[in-house]
Amino acid sequence: MLDAKWIRQNPQEVEKRLKTKDPSLSLGQLMQIDQQRRQLRERVEQLRRESNQHARKVAEKKRLGEEFSSLCAERKQAEATEAELNAQLSDLDNLFAKELSLLPNVPLAEVPISSDPQDNQCIKTSGPLPRFSFPPKNHLELNEHLHLFDLKRGAKLSGSGWPLYRGVGARLEWALINFMMETHVNNQFELWLPPLAGKAEILFGSAHLPKFESQLYRCGHEEDQLYLIPTSESVLNGLHDHEILDEKQLPLKYVAYTPCFRREAGATGTHDRGLIRTHQFNKVELFCITRPEESEQMLEQMVECVEKMLDILDIPYRRMLLVTGDSSFAAAKTIDIEVWLPGQNRYYEVSSLSNCTDFQARRAQIRSKKGRDKPRFVHTLNGSGVATSRLFVALLENYQQEDGSILLPKVLHKHMGGLTVLYPPLENDLRPFQKGEECR
Repeated sequence: MLDAKWIRQNPQEVEKRLKTKDPSLSLGQLMQIDQQRRQLRERVEQLRRESNQHARKVAEKKRLGEEFSSLCAERKQAEATEAELNAQLSDLDNLFAKELSLLPNVPLAEVPISSDPQDNQCIKTSGPLPRFSFPPKNHLELNEHLHLFDLKRGAKLSGSGWPLYRGVGARLEWALINFMMETHVNNQFELWLPPLAGKAEILFGSAHLPKFESQLYRCGHEEDQLYLIPTSESVLNGLHDHEILDEKQLPLKYVAYTPCFRREAGATGTHDRGLIRTHQFNKVELFCITRPEESEQMLEQMVECVEKMLDILDIPYRRMLLVTGDSSFAAAKTIDIEVWLPGQNRYYEVSSLSNCTDFQARRAQIRSKKGRDKPRFVHTLNGSGVATSRLFVALLENYQQEDGSILLPKVLHKHMGGLTVLYPPLENDLRPFQKGEECR
């Protein structure tokens, strides 16, 4: 949520910066509502003063034994008018809050201005891309022989876009999750396993509501409006909803593993097939709360944590600074980490890391206080650390061999019970894997 006072004092500047994210945005209606509510509030306060004056006059008339029925009638009329105007004011306040909640965060000055994602800036590329002596397959083609996941049976159970991992594929998915959580805990992030559903007010605080309600899965009854989380960011942000933190506690560095749920309505394309874009996916999320002056430094630390993990896995990637029009709703600055997918001959985003400045903190009322100083809003940051489905794809496509087998990075061997290579399974071979055994 943006600061209403800042908007009121700098409407032209704020609108100019907002238009770099969405050229269709305008502050005209918001400023008109704000003017109406301020004028109405002045009228209500005037009526309240008049009502108080009538009360004092009535008391004085009573003390002197004089007739005061006309004053009582005037006071009742003033109170009735005040009540009516208060109801109108409440409606205007709610409308103003709704309009304000639909405005995105403003980009930081260093974010390139453009509405075209093609203008995103590549600021770092890792290592050489893999070279194959054979035409590399994509993950769907590889899976035809490896049988690591079963999209047809997933669709049978839940519909299209709900993945189903099987056998050693399920073990590989779990190995990636364990590797990532272990890596981030070693980087001093506190591990959380949060609920998979959040209250409406909690998702409002993270800015997933009301803007993105059509992308969420709602569950429960009317009396307990819960939403399946689209990312653990939404509930991690709610951990300190309406709290005042001691600045000595900051920064807070959290990591969480959860399944995530998104409708992904309208998100289809040839590059989004298979595991690339699904309604349910596993994700390890990084979330940080900092002092305002330290958030940019923390964003760099989070980016480096993700890159270090990809370096260990030896998967090629690049760092992209997103333009204003491609940054997320709550972000003031976003950096994407894109991994190389040989089977598609392109890079694909595997982690999006954002500095949300005080945008989410205002919505969730998260502040910090130093000694006797006045409380101030904190800055929040979030980023995928990472979504396993796309990392799973990158691993298969970058480590594929000509015979269709997959070499496993050394760091995953211990998480896979000593398995080093994935081969197409033997028919009806359901033996448990022994340590050091190659998977066939």
